[in-house]
Parts: sequence; structure tokens; C-alpha cells
Amino acid sequence: MATPKRRISHARTHNRKAKFLGALSAPAHTVCAHCGEIIQTYRACGNCGYYRGRQVLKIAAEEEK
Repeated sequence: MATPKRRISHARTHNRKAKFLGALSAPAHTVCAHCGEIIQTYRACGNCGYYRGRQVLKIAAEEEK
């Protein structure tokens, strides 16, 4: 099996990791069409329980009404 001939410097290691970690991004956000709350894309709204125009979650605050 091949082994490295020289030690990899900290600068090279950190430079390589910075390129990889710099490409990562936070999850995309959007606005709920029903209540206007900021939510993650492709997720049901935690505030009102709606996803793509229909209610998919029962929220405790709405059950009390």
C-alpha cells in the first residue's frame, strides 16, 4: 500500500478543508403561504401545520379554539 513521502503541512490541510466547508450552505428558507412564518423548504409549517396549501399537522393552539 502506498504511503506519503512527506508530511502534509497545516496550511495545506486547512486550505483543503476551507474549500470543502466553504461550499456548504445553510438550508433554504421560504415563507409559509398560509400564515407568513419563515419555514424550511419542503417542510410543514410548525406554526400553522400547513404544507402546500393543506393542513398536514394538528397544532395544539388550534385544537383549543
